Amino acid sequence: MAKAAVKKQKRSSIKKAGRKKNLLLLSMVAPGAIWLLLLRYLPIPGLIIAFQNYKLGQKSLVQNILHSPFVGLDNFKFMFTTSDTWVFVRNTIGYNVIFILLGLVLSVTFAIMLNEITSKFAAKSYQTMMFFPYFMSWVVASYFLNAFLDPTRGLIPELQKSMGWAVTDFYNDCKPWPFLLILCNVWKQTGYSTILYLAAITGIDASQYEAAEIDGATKWQQIKYVTIPHLKTMIIILFIMNVGKIFNSDFGLFFTVPNQSGALIPVTQTIDTYVYRGMMSMSYGMTTAAGFVQNLVGFICIMVANTIVRKVEPDSALF
Repeated sequence: MAKAAVKKQKRSSIKKAGRKKNLLLLSMVAPGAIWLLLLRYLPIPGLIIAFQNYKLGQKSLVQNILHSPFVGLDNFKFMFTTSDTWVFVRNTIGYNVIFILLGLVLSVTFAIMLNEITSKFAAKSYQTMMFFPYFMSWVVASYFLNAFLDPTRGLIPELQKSMGWAVTDFYNDCKPWPFLLILCNVWKQTGYSTILYLAAITGIDASQYEAAEIDGATKWQQIKYVTIPHLKTMIIILFIMNVGKIFNSDFGLFFTVPNQSGALIPVTQTIDTYVYRGMMSMSYGMTTAAGFVQNLVGFICIMVANTIVRKVEPDSALF
C-alpha cells in the first residue's frame, strides 16, 4: 500500500510539473497567438467587402456591410483592367524577385566571410553594424537618404553644383529609384538574414572542417563541400517563406523612402501602396479585393514552392 501511495504521489507531482511547464510555454506563445488572432483571423469576415460597393456611413461596421450592395466580381474586374494594374504587379513581383535572389547571395556570402574572421571582436563588431539597420524605421532611413538627395541642400546636388553639372531632381526623376530602392532594401535586410545563416554555420561540426583540411581541401573547397551543403535546408526554408511574400511589398520602403512623391509612382507603386492610396480615396471594395488577391497569390506561391521542394528534397520541405 505504501509503494502504491508513493507511486501515486510521484505521478501527481509529475503531472503538476507538466502543467507548470505547459503553462510557461503557453504564456510564451500567448502574445504571438493573440496578435495572430486579432490581426489575421478576426478581420477575415470583412473580406465580404471585396464583393460589395462598400458605403461608409454613420452606422457601425456591421450595419455598413449589411446595407452595402453586392457587386459580385466588379471590384476584381476593375483592379485587373485599370492602367495601374500592370504597374503595381510589375513592380511588386520584379522588386521581390531581385530582393530574394540578391539577398540570398549577399547574406550567404557575408555569413561565410564573418565566419572566417578569426578576431572575435572584429566579427562581433561587423555583425552589430550589419544588424543595426534592421531595427531602424524607414522614416528615419528616409531622412538619411533625403540628406543626400534633397535638391536644395542635399549632398549629391551640392556636389553636382560645385562640379558645374546639371542638378538632378531625384524626387521627380524615376531613373535612379529602382537602384536606390534595391540598395536601401539590401542595406536594411541583409544583416538579419546574414545572422540566420551565420547561426547555421556555427552549428556545423568543426571536425568536418578538420577532416577536409587533412584531406588537402582548400578554404574554397571547404566552403563548397562542407559549409554550403549544411546551409541548404536553411536556404530552402527561407526561400519558400520569401516566395510566399512575393506579392507583398514593404510599404515603408516604397512609400516613405521616396518621400511619397507622386512623380515616382511608375517605379514605386506596389500593391501595398495601391491599397493605401485606394483607402485614402475611399475605394474600400477595390482595396479589399486587392488585398484578398495579394494573400491568395502568396498562399498559392507557398504551396507550389513547397510541393516542388518536397519532390526534389523532401527533408527540406516545410510540410
